[in-house]
Amino acid sequence: MTAVKDFIVAIELGSSKLTGMAGKRNSDGSIQIFAYAREEASAFIRKGIIYNINKTVLGLTSIINKLEEQLEAEIAKVYVGIGGQSLHSEKNFVVEHLPRETAITPDIVNQLIANNRQTRYPDRDILDVIPQEYKVKNTNHLDPVGIISNEIEGHFLNIVARTSVKRNIITCFEQAGIEIAGFFISPLVLADAVLQENEMRLGCALIDCGADTTTVAIYKQGLLRHLAVIPLGGNNITKDICSLQIEEEDAEMLKCTYGSGFTLPDENSDDDKYPINESRNIQAKLLNEIVGARTEEIVANVRNQIMLAGYSDKLTAGYVLTGGGANLRNLQGAFMQKGKYIKIRIAGTVNMPIKATEQELYAKNGRLNTLFALVAAGKENCYRPEPVAPATDLIEQMQQKEHEEQEREAARREAEERERKEREAAAKAAAAEEEARKRKAAEEARVKANTAALAEVKSAADNIVLTQEKLNEALKEVKKAQEEKDSKAAHKANISAIARLKEIQGLRDNASTVMDTITDEAYLSEARVVFADIEAATEAAERVKEKAGEIAEKVKRENSFFGKLRGLGDIIMND
Repeated sequence: MTAVKDFIVAIELGSSKLTGMAGKRNSDGSIQIFAYAREEASAFIRKGIIYNINKTVLGLTSIINKLEEQLEAEIAKVYVGIGGQSLHSEKNFVVEHLPRETAITPDIVNQLIANNRQTRYPDRDILDVIPQEYKVKNTNHLDPVGIISNEIEGHFLNIVARTSVKRNIITCFEQAGIEIAGFFISPLVLADAVLQENEMRLGCALIDCGADTTTVAIYKQGLLRHLAVIPLGGNNITKDICSLQIEEEDAEMLKCTYGSGFTLPDENSDDDKYPINESRNIQAKLLNEIVGARTEEIVANVRNQIMLAGYSDKLTAGYVLTGGGANLRNLQGAFMQKGKYIKIRIAGTVNMPIKATEQELYAKNGRLNTLFALVAAGKENCYRPEPVAPATDLIEQMQQKEHEEQEREAARREAEERERKEREAAAKAAAAEEEARKRKAAEEARVKANTAALAEVKSAADNIVLTQEKLNEALKEVKKAQEEKDSKAAHKANISAIARLKEIQGLRDNASTVMDTITDEAYLSEARVVFADIEAATEAAERVKEKAGEIAEKVKRENSFFGKLRGLGDIIMND
């Protein structure tokens, strides 16, 4: 592979993963990814905040080494995303009194912004400022330049975080020997990458569902209006499942594979189970109660932030969910279960096309959206050029020129090969996505078929109980006919008993056939228990029918000519 010499490098300090990516924005608007690396971060980053400097330095060094190995080039500097628990917005306003009536100039506006940046918050720094509007003569304006007045009031949204957040990041990168090209506020660049222009204009809440945190960014009229980070995320759900004495790895699997953010009351029966491992299951109802309870708490906190910001009924474009936590099944249902209907969109990837040779980077699960956004936001080339000794004579100049031409040719061939690999990776990713969709559909169909088959077996058992009652009634009718010595009534009741038995046997045979269609062991085990009851009921029904037949035959014999004659003889003998 020829060394890449034009790229942007971005680092994201996530609660579960420390990730790095090298890529560039192409002229067609797509993002081309050259390298990607990740390290587990739970040992030194919590809720997006660095708490162990030394381990973070080791993680950063590993990330840079992996990226440089893939690039076959040295990295000079990187862009860093800032997020985490303490990040939030603060509203502020600044008033500037002018000496006389004058047209507002850009310099006056800039001075107002500078004055706002002088605002002090205890143990917090202003990381960015989003001007909201400017009040001139009791009228709000997005752009006040040119309006004549002797006073202007600027309304600002200050993005702040604890002073230690940025300081610790700088310390870690300095100790790792990595230059920082610039800082980005992660939720802001993420919004630029995943939100549509009309969503920002009409009003929406971007909800980034992370491992330890959930970030809420509210947009209206194209501007950020509120930002908050809730210290709850997907890991809280996993830990709740672990409270059932389940290993964290198994708990994470259960959450991702079977967990549901919202479940209807009758969706799971007491007998539905999910496998934890080869020897242990968990009740589906219990798992989804745990997942649903924590999801409901996270959703309630999100709604509370939207309410505090004053936008509960002003988000025409609804909610946009992204991040790894947004993959939780039926998370949309959790957001919709209370209050009036609101639009919900899952942003599985960024708005820009991705080009890469690794299939993993095409996954539309939202986990890399912030990293893609950071790469797209970077401007300065992060490549460190190798020092080139000056040519001392004509021969060296010619050799240097030939070498450069060879490099250009190699770069061209490399670009062609990269494009081929990108096409293959994209095709494989699409095929994998289609295969996953088919597997999911097949699994849903299998579960549906097994559920229907089990329900049919249970229905057969219920119908057999009802038919047994009718069979017992026929037996009573036969006995009554015996008492009344009515052979016709006995015969009629016996015919009814035979018909009822045939119904029961038919239900049993149908249940047996349905049993053969059940493929899931949990469903089959439950069906076997029900079918055992069906077999027992059928055997009991056969005994009842046999008894009814015996009585009916006896009544018939007793009411025949010879039977009556024999009965008369018995009476005479007794007398």
